[in-house]
Amino acid sequence: MVVPGSQHIEDKMYHPPEGLQKDAHVPDFNCYLELYKKSIEEPDAFWKEVASDFYWKKPPTGQILQYNFDVTKGNIYVKCMEGATTNMCYNVLDRNVKDKNLGERVAFYWEGNSPDHHEAITYGQLLGQVCRCSNTLKQMGVRKGDRVAIYLPMIPELVYTMLACTRIGAVHSIVFAGFSAESLCERIMDSQCSILVTADGVYRGEKLINLKQIADEALEKCREKASATVTRCLVVKHHALRTQDGDTPWDAACDVCWEEVMGQVSEHCEPEWLDAEDPLFILYTSGSTGKPKGVLHTVAGYLLYTSLTFKYVFDHQPDDVYWCTADIGWITGHSYITYGPLANGATSVLFEGIPVHPHVGRFWEVIEKYRVTKFYTAPTAIRLLMKYGLDPVQKYDLSSLRILGTVGEPINPEAWHWYHEVIGQKRCPVVDTFWQTETGGHVLTPLPAATPLKPGSATFPFFGVEPTILNEHGEELEGEAEGYLVFRRPWPGIMRTLYGNQERFENTYFKKFPGFYVTGDGCRRDRDGYYWIAGRIDDMINVSGHLLSTAEVEASLTDHGAVAEAAVVSRPHAVKGECLYCFVTLKDCREFNRTLVDELKRQVREKIGPIATPDFIQNAPGLPKTRSGKIMRRVLRQIARNEKDLGDLSTMADPKVVEVLFNHRCETAS
Repeated sequence: MVVPGSQHIEDKMYHPPEGLQKDAHVPDFNCYLELYKKSIEEPDAFWKEVASDFYWKKPPTGQILQYNFDVTKGNIYVKCMEGATTNMCYNVLDRNVKDKNLGERVAFYWEGNSPDHHEAITYGQLLGQVCRCSNTLKQMGVRKGDRVAIYLPMIPELVYTMLACTRIGAVHSIVFAGFSAESLCERIMDSQCSILVTADGVYRGEKLINLKQIADEALEKCREKASATVTRCLVVKHHALRTQDGDTPWDAACDVCWEEVMGQVSEHCEPEWLDAEDPLFILYTSGSTGKPKGVLHTVAGYLLYTSLTFKYVFDHQPDDVYWCTADIGWITGHSYITYGPLANGATSVLFEGIPVHPHVGRFWEVIEKYRVTKFYTAPTAIRLLMKYGLDPVQKYDLSSLRILGTVGEPINPEAWHWYHEVIGQKRCPVVDTFWQTETGGHVLTPLPAATPLKPGSATFPFFGVEPTILNEHGEELEGEAEGYLVFRRPWPGIMRTLYGNQERFENTYFKKFPGFYVTGDGCRRDRDGYYWIAGRIDDMINVSGHLLSTAEVEASLTDHGAVAEAAVVSRPHAVKGECLYCFVTLKDCREFNRTLVDELKRQVREKIGPIATPDFIQNAPGLPKTRSGKIMRRVLRQIARNEKDLGDLSTMADPKVVEVLFNHRCETAS
């Protein structure tokens, strides 16, 4: 690892502000290096110190971390704090209320879809509601080890339910409340859930989504496909909908009203003490085969890792108001809305709305309203809000902000600079975090008071994480290099298996390069030791023997003043093997024509080299995205090839864009 400040600096650095360093947990880069060295060379001592902040009914009996990453030596496994017993819910709630006297501190400022709907929930109130929900689930027959499906919008009841599961030892499986009945059914059946918790409906902006109707369809599909596992459905009547005409569909034999049962149970519930490696939750992520993968995380390691990454990456301080704009239906919401912040006694914003409702300044309005100090969002949201210019931002006071963060995908330099200069007013570091559902928490990330930043780089590994870069033959590459990003050893928060499918787990993540966890991402390490995520390996394109990163080409395209967003995929080529097919979304009032196409090709050629010159550039008024904002590249690859079999589109936010893109295909690519 090269210390920033060396003679090799090739990009402009953005150094941490001095005011932030004064009280920071990791105040400078030398401190980072010392802690990192300890975490790698003395992992037991390092993680024991982290564990000492939490309550253990029984202490561990052996090494803190035990593992095998080499499929040639037997089954892959990771164990953390083996022999210890604890409870996640106790550590994030009871410990804060009873041991730290934080019962009156606000845990969440809930902000609804409408600015008129809001609520402050203290740690004491949160504990009481979680205990009531725990007792309700127990009354409904839920026991330790049972799986509970949760299909709720971003309302407080979502947090109550997931923490209630952890309190009684049940395993929650949260499904994003925008997925279809088919997707919900598939996840319920795969994890064999016994209870479903849902709501009557939710507004996203002005659009009403009838969740209960979707949930009923999902349960009917479960009955058709196999013997139904769900015996009861606990239904929240979302207050924003209570004035709506019409009745919620109801099956008295199955459905239970949340409001009725919660009022009939005690707000005291003893926690179930769990083994360190007992399952905590299952969360499904997309798989290359099309069948979602049920990523399984366990109690102790996930507690240690999410708490520490939250504390250090956001440099959490007692007076902070933190806001992560993600949905709890994704791993970001699990780790950095619920578990990480609560483990640190943090005050957070829990946001149900969308960035542009009821106006395009909603994010900035919420920051001003709650005096948010740490703000964590996705590059997709940043690029969306960039399109509306400065006016919506300048109406609001953003002076409370101290640290900005990004998550979900590498951020392109144009969006990074806008975020840093306009939202952060050139005084807030941007922590560009790289991690996955599988990693549980940040694995490559800056630390805000310690790491000099390069726009677009995830910078350096977090504590306990040992990355390396391999070539196609599994050989480690030293110094400046580009290839497969892998990790040599586990950290406490890494996934333990895929639910019910250890073979797929080992084949997906460990078979290609025995001895390493394979992320599936390409990565570049520059001369200063900084890591740059190049996108999924299947998003890397081999043109005439040269491996090209789609993310790099996309960044070149979006550097052009006319381009708002770009996506690049491969297309077969008779001579080159593969060539670049680019989809570009233009900014308002810009015209797509031959002149622009020539300018874009020239720009890519100049920024990357002649080998990266796109063969095709297509106008894309919209791009196919999941509801979490990720571009569906497999769909774009089919469009580039003019192949109409697109597979499952149930997770696509707006399926209408597909027909538009087929109509706009480049004629010469037919």
